[in-house]
Amino acid sequence: MTYHATLGISKYIQPDVQLILIILPLMIMSKGWESRIINIRIVVTLYSINNFKVFSTPETQMGFHPDAGASFYLSRLPGYLGEYLALTGEKLNGVEMIACRLATHYSMTEKLPLIEERLGKLITDDPSIIESSLQQYGDLVYPDSGGVLHKIETIDKCFSHDTVEEIINALENEASSSYDRWPAEALKRLKEASPLSLKVTLRSIQEGRFQPLDQCLAREYLISLVGITKQVSGDFCEGVRARWLDKDFAPKWDPPSLEEVTKDMVDCYFTRLDELEPELELPTALREPYM
Repeated sequence: MTYHATLGISKYIQPDVQLILIILPLMIMSKGWESRIINIRIVVTLYSINNFKVFSTPETQMGFHPDAGASFYLSRLPGYLGEYLALTGEKLNGVEMIACRLATHYSMTEKLPLIEERLGKLITDDPSIIESSLQQYGDLVYPDSGGVLHKIETIDKCFSHDTVEEIINALENEASSSYDRWPAEALKRLKEASPLSLKVTLRSIQEGRFQPLDQCLAREYLISLVGITKQVSGDFCEGVRARWLDKDFAPKWDPPSLEEVTKDMVDCYFTRLDELEPELELPTALREPYM
């Protein structure tokens, strides 16, 4: 259902504005269904966020992969920021979301009721009028000097490689020659993640860079099916156990290391294993607003 909703919103002709009126810091990170909400909203025309907004795709830490269109929009972020976010699960705050074009408008939380009231009184679907209404309540913000976006050159240098092993090697070289803690922190996140999920996710993002949204969703659906049904590994179930059920945060990944993840294993996530399994059928035509 999430895949259909994601594509359906992106094909909707009438402008769609998303406002998060009540949200707590890190709420998006706490449950899987909440991360799905942000994924759906990424593809809308206008996306207004506030100072409490936090974005992340932590799926590799849970033995899964960023889905619901993630391979489409992450692969279109500046440089190789998408690979970095997808593999490490690093967070972006609202200001950083604006800076890397994950969102279009930024407003302080106390202004959101005013925005909702203003939009509710509009009797037009003209995008320019809607956008100017959002701009009236917008705040001018700049990324923190210590934030991840100021490390984009280093991110590109390390995460532009074709394999996870090469990315880790580049981060290790960066950590040994830099006083910055960032490379070591990124390495720590990668080593906590499922090795199989890392390789599957990197390939998914790489393929998504050259595919339209509907193809990205179809591929992500297939990857999800293979992961959920444990046809190759039970890492998703193990990740859920370690983080949500037992909360010991000590998953036993299978395979336990990158070296033991074979090409055939990764290929299985991108190939239909059962011809009887129905393919994901998505509406690809533009949708007129319901009157």
